[in-house]
This record gives sequence, structure tokens and C-alpha cells, in this order.
Amino acid sequence: MSKLKITLKRSLSGSNKKQLATAKALGLNKIGQTVEKENNASTKGMIQVISHLVTVEEA
Repeated sequence: MSKLKITLKRSLSGSNKKQLATAKALGLNKIGQTVEKENNASTKGMIQVISHLVTVEEA
């Protein structure tokens, strides 16, 4: 299965609780932090919740 490289590009301040919890579940805490996750339905759903805060690319 392919992987996705997810980078937090915008601040989490001002985000609602659902968005904060989603970012934490993905392992994103600081601006510029990058994680690699499996490309599956649950990861895509989490990315959709915070799509305005992150950039996503194939790893």
C-alpha cells in the first residue's frame, strides 16, 4: 500500500476540538511537522477534516 506525506502548514489555534483531535491523531503538533501515513480510507477521512491546514503528497 502506498504512503502519504502529510505536512501541517497552518496553525491549529482557533481550530475546533474535532480538528485538534484529528491533527493529534495524525501526529501533527507544530507547523512544518511532517508525518507519513498509509494511504487508506481512515487516513483520507482524517485529512478531509483538516484539509485547510495541511498539504498532502505521495511519499
